[in-house]
Amino acid sequence: MHPDPLWMKLFLVVHVTAGMVSFILAPVALATVKGGKQHRRWGMVYLWAMGVVSCTALPMALFRPVLFLALVSVISAYLAFSGYRVLKLKDLANGGSAHPIDWAAASIAFLASASLVAVAWFHPAAVQHLQIVAIVLGCLGMRGTAIDMYVFFRKPTEKMFWWYSHLAKFIGSYVAAWTAFSTATLSHIFKHAGIILWLWPAAIGVPVILLVTAYYKRKFDSRRSSVINRKLVPN
Repeated sequence: MHPDPLWMKLFLVVHVTAGMVSFILAPVALATVKGGKQHRRWGMVYLWAMGVVSCTALPMALFRPVLFLALVSVISAYLAFSGYRVLKLKDLANGGSAHPIDWAAASIAFLASASLVAVAWFHPAAVQHLQIVAIVLGCLGMRGTAIDMYVFFRKPTEKMFWWYSHLAKFIGSYVAAWTAFSTATLSHIFKHAGIILWLWPAAIGVPVILLVTAYYKRKFDSRRSSVINRKLVPN
């Protein structure tokens, strides 16, 4: 086996460093007051760190080649990117429009997700025989990006759609990062864990997304009810 070229070694160092930063900062951003200065600051650092992770993962995965990780890196990058961009699209609920960059990013992520499903279905060896995992992730990716494009076109009726989308996508990108770390690194420690290494981050992350979303929906609904009741009470 030939040694990795210098650029590969440099990319790996940058990739690992950015990954460590993202692992540390995601919980920090989530723990701070939403919309506050610290939340915005650490959230932006996390976004850039995830961008570096994905941009270095893609060429390294293609060089190996590990097509599965290459396509997953595109999907995870979209989660972080669209989770940030949705903050710029709050006016969609009031008749605003998505920008070309939003359509382009969603289209690229949809194609990457569809490619993951197609390759897994017709050529499982190309995704390291992780056929079921690849198909599930690809289908979820297609569903998520299709929903995003539908929202761009039809406009959301929920005023706080951007809040739920922002939280879900940033947590989802964090889950994707842990999934990649688990399979690329922990697989050398837990050699017989198999598919568990792919699934445990999602097994934790998906319930967290559902619980956090449900919490804020109850919170916002309660606020709306209080406002309506105050308006109905005569002075």
